[in-house]
This record gives sequence, structure tokens and C-alpha cells, in this order.
Amino acid sequence: MWQPVQRLMVILLALTFMVSVLAGCANPNQPETDVTNIRTWQVQELVFRAQKTYTNPYMDVDVWVRLQGPDFDKRVYGFWDGDNRFVVRLIATNAGQWQWTLQSNQPDDSGLNGQSGEYTARDWRETEKRENPNRRGFVRVTDNGHALQYADGTPFFMLGDTWLAGSTWRLPFRNASTSDDYIPGPGIGFEDAVNYRKNQGFNSVSMIASFPNWDSDRNPSTHADQNGIYLRNAWEKFGYDVADGQGTDASGGLSYWGTYTAKNMRDEYGHLPFALSAEHQGVSDFRRINPDYFRSLDKKMAYLSEEGLVPLLETIRRDAGPSWHAYFDFNQTFARYVQYLIARYGAYNMVFSGIHLDWVPEDFSLTAEQFNQALTYHLEQYGRPPFGQIHTVLIDRATHTTLGYGDQVPWLDMHSVGNKPRDHRVGKNLRAQFYLEHPPKPTMNFEPYYTGWLHEINKPAGEEPEANSPRDIYFSRAQMYGSVLSGGLAGHVHGTAAYDITTTGEPEGARPHIWEALKYQSAEFMRHLKTFVLSEGSRYRDLAPVVDDILPRKAPNAPDDGLDGWSYMLRSAERDLALLYFENAAVSPQLAGFKAGAPYTFMWYQPATGEWLSPITLIANAAGNIRLPEFPGGNSIAQHDWAAKLIAR
Repeated sequence: MWQPVQRLMVILLALTFMVSVLAGCANPNQPETDVTNIRTWQVQELVFRAQKTYTNPYMDVDVWVRLQGPDFDKRVYGFWDGDNRFVVRLIATNAGQWQWTLQSNQPDDSGLNGQSGEYTARDWRETEKRENPNRRGFVRVTDNGHALQYADGTPFFMLGDTWLAGSTWRLPFRNASTSDDYIPGPGIGFEDAVNYRKNQGFNSVSMIASFPNWDSDRNPSTHADQNGIYLRNAWEKFGYDVADGQGTDASGGLSYWGTYTAKNMRDEYGHLPFALSAEHQGVSDFRRINPDYFRSLDKKMAYLSEEGLVPLLETIRRDAGPSWHAYFDFNQTFARYVQYLIARYGAYNMVFSGIHLDWVPEDFSLTAEQFNQALTYHLEQYGRPPFGQIHTVLIDRATHTTLGYGDQVPWLDMHSVGNKPRDHRVGKNLRAQFYLEHPPKPTMNFEPYYTGWLHEINKPAGEEPEANSPRDIYFSRAQMYGSVLSGGLAGHVHGTAAYDITTTGEPEGARPHIWEALKYQSAEFMRHLKTFVLSEGSRYRDLAPVVDDILPRKAPNAPDDGLDGWSYMLRSAERDLALLYFENAAVSPQLAGFKAGAPYTFMWYQPATGEWLSPITLIANAAGNIRLPEFPGGNSIAQHDWAAKLIAR
């Protein structure tokens, strides 16, 4: 009855079945017994077969194990995997002895109740952890609430890339080897893209698990049904026009893509995530999930785990909300879907996003409060993910302004900003979130400036640079450093115009093919960001944004809606460490608030190359002020962006 999950994921054997022992005979429904090497933080899979038939096993059957081990005693839900097959995926969070007992909400089904087992887990050696950092344990919030770390305390600074359709056939899992010298091109596979970004220092990718109602059909990418309910506000499939007119952009105004149909978002085998509704044409039946679709996503989640990445996995994009709410019990069925994803992927190291709420338009989304209510309902029904994954959302503007904070969003573990604005103004929201709650929650920018994307919301101070030009990649870099130094200490997510993944066999349109965007130079700057932020080890986690102590903080005439002329600073409470970033055209400032009369080592850092310049000594005056030198090259106005570090001697 045991089935392999993927390579490097050991099947949970070495089980002692308590029911069998007590009965003195084997139960034919129980998994076979064998011996294997169980390790901490490694996915194990229990497979059970229902002995009864259910009209809708997805909605009607809850199955779980009570899992007990060192410092752990929780319910771990399983999921329906088609036919009469139910699966529970679990991990050992600590070395030692573990026991599980199976239960369900169908007490008369002998296949889903009464079985039990035990196993012993060993920890990984330090050398093995260095080979795959996921062996250090799942990502947690640091004790001070401002940053992230693995379970063993090692810093986790997210370096993410935006592959929102990476869950689908658009970046196909080929079960094929790749190579470190691979250059992205047509025919690219999931493994190719993962390895390419991993070699650039990335440790995360952002994906939406499924896109209900999206398909390439005879309807435009954004359309409503006969009842006026919008079924989707999808990304367009370039070259596939379904009408003669140019149409209207979903953002308002003349469309730059015309009346193209929607991108098809099936898996590699043509499966949709849900069955289609028999009552409502073009609408998914959100009561009937399709496990075949998610088996394809299983392979990608397993591969990311094996490669040491921690994905941001999102439920859906907000445009599925109107039809879901209009034709189904939204709170109940959306919570069921959320729990399905947590049960299916909750034994992987990931950050979980309850909703991709990039925009909250009246027609193409539910309200933020409606999504909040459904996610709160899920929390009340099922509790938090048993293995402690962080629950956040990708948000329009900022979580605290769009959704709320504290008790208003009891399920939220991490704040975020994103999508709008993509310029200086995002820093205000990041700083607000940094100081907002007690205890604090971490925050980061999930949707900053996107390299190569020509769109109204991606034009700092109205500027539209050529894709991958020096100016274009500078804007991306400025958002990296400006976001983190505004308090986004959890990390940063990079993005390009190929977030929707136009792929092999499709014409390029208003956005590029994925393989072209992967080669944009902005991605190379992400590793330098991490080198800078972690240059003093984990001490960055104790820094706080202090922009008022930069004098002047803004260059004369520097635009609020641009990415030129501003300066940023993070500093420790002890005033013995500061990280600084100066945008292009920033003014060399004086810094306040340091230790009076104290000497500091000062070093310039080149964000574009990751190079440190030679250190010099600066001494704070009696008022605690430090006058910074001119920028390298002898300029009082920065000719390009610079970073710097101050360390008390």
C-alpha cells in the first residue's frame, strides 16, 4: 500500500502496527511493514484505502493522524487522492521516537480508523545540512519577530523569483537532468529553471497552486457569464484573438493585448484543478477537486524540497472569487481547498499564501474582508498548519491597510507589501509594518518593480526604460535594497515581465518568453543583496529602519513616486552597526544618532557587483553625528547607487 512520493523522500516504513499486535493478526488495509532510514524534516507518506464508498470524498471525508513525538503532539490532516485512496504526509521535527494513530470523521469505515504505528527518526549531520538547507528544518519567524530562520536557528533570508504559473504545464516538470551550464531557451523545463536560479543564489520561487476557470477558449481573458458574474480576469494568451474589436483592458482604458483569450493553466497532462460545473458554464465546481492535477504539482514541490528551495505557494488568484462566492458556499468550500493544499503540501518547507490578492477591483475579485472571513473560517475549522509553516498573503499595497492587523487577521503570521506602488512610497508601508504590532511580525515586498514590464503601475516617476537596459535593472536593484532597508528583513522577491510564463509553442506578446526574462541581469543582483545584508552574520535581524537620522534623506527634487535620490538606513539599538543604501542621484548625507565620540569602520559596497571597497575610519562628533565622505569617485551626488556599512570599533 506504500507509494513513493519522489526521489530522496523516504517512504515511512519501519512501522509497528498496534492494532495488528493487539488483534494478533495483520490488517489487510494497513501499510506493509519494512525497515528504512527515517530522517528529520523528510516527507513520509501514509496511504490508506477507504472500505466504504462516498458520493464526494473530497468534501465528505476528513482523515487525520494524531502524531506524537519529541515536543510534538498534534493532529495532522490527510487528503483525498482519488478513488478510495487517502494520504497523510508527515515529518519528524526532532530526532527520536514517533507514534501515529489514524482517525476520521467516518467512524464506521475500518480503512480510515484504528491503525497506528511508530518509527524512530535520526537527525542530519552538519555536512548533510549544508548540502540541503531544508534539512535544517522548516522556516520560522525569529524570536524578535522581524526576520526568518530555519528551525535550527540558521538565518533564512528569502531570495525569491516570481513564477506565478510555474505550477502548470507552462514550466513543465520533465523528470530530466539539467546542467549548471544550461542557458534558458525554448523547451525549458521546470528543473532547468530551478537549477538556473539556484546557481544565481535564489532560495525560493513564488507559484499559484491553481487557476480555476482559466482556459484557452472562445471567451476573452476577462469575461462575465450570462448573470454578469465575472469568471476570470486572466492573463492573455498572446496570438489567440477571439474577437474583432480591440477590447478594454481590465485595468480600464484601451487594452494593449486586444481580445485575446486566457492563458490555459492545465497541468502537463491536460488536467484541470477542479471538475467543471454542470450548472454554470465555464465555472469550476469548487466542491469537486481533481487529484490528478495536484499529482503533477507534487513532483514540483518535491523537487524544490530536494534542491533546498522554500517556495511561496499561493492558493488562487483573486479573480476566481466572484464565481466561487456566487455559486457555492464560499467560506466552506474555500476553507476546504485551503486545507487540501496544507494537507497535501504541509510536509514541505514552504511559506503559504492564503490568497493572491494583488488587486481588489469590484468586478474581478471579492473584497479583502470576504477573503479574510474565509481564511479565518479555515483557521477556526482546521487550526494552523501542524508543522508551523508561515501563513501570509501576496497583497495589494499592504496587508495592514488592505486586510488589517492583529486580531483582525488571526491567521496572518507575516505581513507583506506589493504590486502598488512600485517606487519610494512602498517604504512607508514597510516601516509602518515593522513597528506596527507587539509582538512584531516580519514583512517583505512580494511584488516590487518588475524588470522588463511595460505597465502603468511599473513606471517609476513615469519612466519606461527598455527591457534589461541599465536603467531597467537599476530600478529592480533599487527596490531590492530600498525594500529590505525599510524593514523588509524577511527577504525580497524578484520579478520580471514573464511572471505569467509565456512558454514554448506560444508567440511572444506584450510580455516576453520566460527564457528571455530569466536572462535579465537584475536577477544577478539578488545574491549581492544577501551578501550585503548578511555581511555581519545574523546581526541584520536586530536592525531597524531609522530614516529620520539621514540628513538629508532626499535629494532636492527627488520624486516621491520614483526610485532616484533617496537614502535608507538600518541600525542596531546599540548603535554599533548600520547598513545604508543610497539610490542613484542621492546626496552624501550626515548621519545622526550614533555614539558620541566613537570611532566606526566605514565601508562602501557596490550593489551591482558585490564588491567591498577598502575600509576607512569615521568618528562621531560630540552630538553623535557622522559626516559621510563623498561617494567613490569624489562625487557629492551619487552617479549610481551605493550601499555602505558602519561598524563600531
